[in-house]
Amino acid sequence: MGYTYRGSALAPCPKLNRMAEQALNAETMRAEKRGVARNSVFAALLITAFKFVAGFSTGSLGILSEALHSSLDLVAAIVTLLSVRVSDKPADADHQYGHGKVESFSAFIETGLLLVTCVWIVYEAFRRLFLRTVEIEPSIVAVAVMLFSIGVDFWRSRALKIVADKYDSQALKADALHFRTDIWSSAVVILGLFLVWLGRLRNMNWLFKADPIAALFVAVIVVHVSWRLARQTIDALLDGAPHGARARIMDLVANLPGVLEVDRVRIRSAGSRYFVDLAIGLGRNVTFQASEQVAHRVTDKVRQILPGADVVVNTVSRAGHWENIFDRIRAAALRNNLMVHAISVQELDGKQHVELHVELDEKLTLVAAHEHVTVLESDIRSAVPEISSILTHIESEPATVETSNEIVRDTRLEARLKAIGGQFAEVVDVHEIVLKRVRDHLFLSCHVTMHDKLPLSRVHEVQTALEIRFKTAAPQLFRVLIHPEPQTDNRR
Repeated sequence: MGYTYRGSALAPCPKLNRMAEQALNAETMRAEKRGVARNSVFAALLITAFKFVAGFSTGSLGILSEALHSSLDLVAAIVTLLSVRVSDKPADADHQYGHGKVESFSAFIETGLLLVTCVWIVYEAFRRLFLRTVEIEPSIVAVAVMLFSIGVDFWRSRALKIVADKYDSQALKADALHFRTDIWSSAVVILGLFLVWLGRLRNMNWLFKADPIAALFVAVIVVHVSWRLARQTIDALLDGAPHGARARIMDLVANLPGVLEVDRVRIRSAGSRYFVDLAIGLGRNVTFQASEQVAHRVTDKVRQILPGADVVVNTVSRAGHWENIFDRIRAAALRNNLMVHAISVQELDGKQHVELHVELDEKLTLVAAHEHVTVLESDIRSAVPEISSILTHIESEPATVETSNEIVRDTRLEARLKAIGGQFAEVVDVHEIVLKRVRDHLFLSCHVTMHDKLPLSRVHEVQTALEIRFKTAAPQLFRVLIHPEPQTDNRR
């Protein structure tokens, strides 16, 4: 268990605990996947040996085709085991998306082996149907071997499916599907042996063809399985997205507050893990913090569709239909990496005139600062053509820490300031008055309590009026900072 120091006590570190839990879960997953794949190899080895013995002893093409089928099953099971061992390796510098594609490649190899099996079965079946006759010797042993094969295939296909569904392993899913169809192909072979035995018993020679026909049925089943596996593996190797996942993700994300549009959704898979890349449109005045919060909500929505997905969200600025002239002015300032405030728009004789304050680095010269403002004003005019004139007030943006030389105490001035505050109906009181001398300038800061339901626009007007009155009463004041507080805040 990880710990972090808090004060004087040791407390568990949630992040370290989560990492340890994830590592334990990953190790459990690897152990279960490898264990079930290893058991599948042992079962395939046993079944293949029994089928070859039964096939050669009876001469049954159905059993021999099943034996060959099982031998390729053995190869496929070994490939699956190796692929599971490789695919579980974590991502590294050369394989940033991990090694999960190995499972898809394993399933692709298995598909090829199944098709090779089909070719041989069909070839030998047609030879026995039309070119030569092979004597079949049905026996209880052969039937017992096939029944045993059905039992083992049922057990391992079920075990593989449970683990495959639990960890979404494509290689194990391919094996599970493969062995489920083996049950039916084995049943068809048993039916063929029974019909051959029945033909001998009743002297019905035409039933001797039941064995190669049963083998053809096995080939049909194998082709069907191969086609399903081929589609799944090719989709995975070509980064095919799960059916309907993209549309569902777009619907969920598009309905999130703040998302204007969904430009792009791309999905790729590597083994059991999905990687999703989205581009969403956000309002161009949205801050970095707000866009990050939206990105987190988008990630949560994507993981509702694809649990555990690795999600990358790219944000693109877009102009919203609700933007007013103030929003468009701020957007122009943000494009120029400038901060503006105190924006005022007046309409005179049908024309709009804009005044605003812009903050620039205090170390800039006036010429350089004016160039920045000229570019900004030009950009604002392009973005808001209806503006007739722009007047910009340049302010210096502090870049140094100011050191206060002393705290000044002036009880008479404090009393005058409180009296001025009492002349405003909106002001409840003026308190926490602090006078500081900074670089031979006198700075005033104070708290002003106002009524709770006062509109912010009126609060600002009162602050401005107080600042003017304070500087009139005390011309020595260089800067005045007023902090407004609601009346209920002072009652706590």
